[in-house]
Amino acid sequence: MLFNSVNFLIFFPVVVLIYFLMPKKVKYVWLLATSYFFYMCWNAKYALLLLWSTAITYLSGLLIDRCERRQGQESRKKIFVALSFALNLSILFLFKYFDFAIENINYVLGKCHLELIVPKFDLLLPVGISFYIFQALSYTMDVYRKDIYVERNFLKYALFVSFFPQLVAGPIERSKNLLRQIGTGIPFSYENFRRGLLLMLWGYFQKIVIADRIALLVDTVYGNVDQYQGGYFLLASVLFAVQIYCDFSGYSMIAVGAAKVMGFELMENFDCPYFAKSVAEFWRRWHISLTSWFRDYLYIPLGGNRKGTVRKYLNIMVVFLVSGLWHGAQWTYVIWGGLNGLFQVMGSMLQPFRKKAGELLQVKEDSFGHRFLKTAVTFVLVDVTWIFFRAESLRDALHIIKSMFTVYNPWIFVDHSIYDLGLNQKPFHLLMFSLAVLFAADWLKYKKVDILEKILEQNIWCRWSVYLTGILFVLIFGVWGSSYEAQAFVYFQF
Repeated sequence: MLFNSVNFLIFFPVVVLIYFLMPKKVKYVWLLATSYFFYMCWNAKYALLLLWSTAITYLSGLLIDRCERRQGQESRKKIFVALSFALNLSILFLFKYFDFAIENINYVLGKCHLELIVPKFDLLLPVGISFYIFQALSYTMDVYRKDIYVERNFLKYALFVSFFPQLVAGPIERSKNLLRQIGTGIPFSYENFRRGLLLMLWGYFQKIVIADRIALLVDTVYGNVDQYQGGYFLLASVLFAVQIYCDFSGYSMIAVGAAKVMGFELMENFDCPYFAKSVAEFWRRWHISLTSWFRDYLYIPLGGNRKGTVRKYLNIMVVFLVSGLWHGAQWTYVIWGGLNGLFQVMGSMLQPFRKKAGELLQVKEDSFGHRFLKTAVTFVLVDVTWIFFRAESLRDALHIIKSMFTVYNPWIFVDHSIYDLGLNQKPFHLLMFSLAVLFAADWLKYKKVDILEKILEQNIWCRWSVYLTGILFVLIFGVWGSSYEAQAFVYFQF
């Protein structure tokens, strides 16, 4: 069930209405049942995988707690943590990486004139499997580290893993936040209700008005790389950076808003990432829940920055190579992750030289021009990595980059050629207007202006003017209609 589908627009109000009418003691049971229903709308049998992952991590928590209550069983605790990770990651490997691994093993053996014939499983990837497995594993580690209590009510814990607003594409919640809210029976709050709906409305604007409209152009160019060159790839690549941001941020905003309506607080997943002044800062602002997950459960256990500079750089590369593989079983994703790690390592290595050059040239680091330049360079570096993320193959990615740097055709931006890329003139101009609105909103947020608070503190006529204008804009200018099918969110494939 997609957030941007008619089914969800019926499902969500019904869930919320019954949730607030039910007695406090059984509210979480209702949410658990509706969360599993929500997930089973994609493929009912894969709900068993969700239940299996939940059962493993729930049991591991109980066993770790049992060892904690006894003396001298630290080694057993580590065994239970290892088993929890091994069993969960084996599920992920089987469904997501098995065929990829076999293909690469066969390729290497083929180069050695050997042959390994292993049948492919060709299994359908369960939607959101990477998200809910990582969320469940964080609970195991949090219990081991004594950061969270052991949840003995299986149904409450199962809801933590399967809470439908953030189940299939995050944010990847922590037990220290979401689990502690489950079972509290949060009463209805008009303030939460209106704030949540406004967040959802902004998420729909990002997804339906911007991301899905950009997708028409990006899919046209990236789906036919042999027919386009130069400026076409430049335009499509820049717009894809915006598309994936609005698509994923839009989902996160709808998820946070839907949870807010019911009184739950989910973590912020995006914080104006394209205003970052370095690739490292970009990753502190992009997909915050995943970045912090890798920091807490991989980077720090590997030693973080505590074991010297070389080890720090190695740890960064490991984290981002794994992050790339987390996104998909393709070498393009691995390269995408590796480039992001490499840019951070290079940025750290060059920092002393940049500082020295700035002193010699008397550069004012707090000047607008210097800050703008750093932001622009960061965007270019990040956008280059997005090419590998979006391209169908490594060959296509390299072809696109080569063409961007070797083919000079700037006239396409003035001779109306760009209106033949899936968006004619009026939809393209509407897209430009929508991007201006997005830029203004992100700029204000970056400057610590709480737009939501500013809207809600206005008089009733002003507030409702904003509400109705936003709703009508999404309804009228969103990419939907009789010939349009609701587009899945990009991160559903991960």
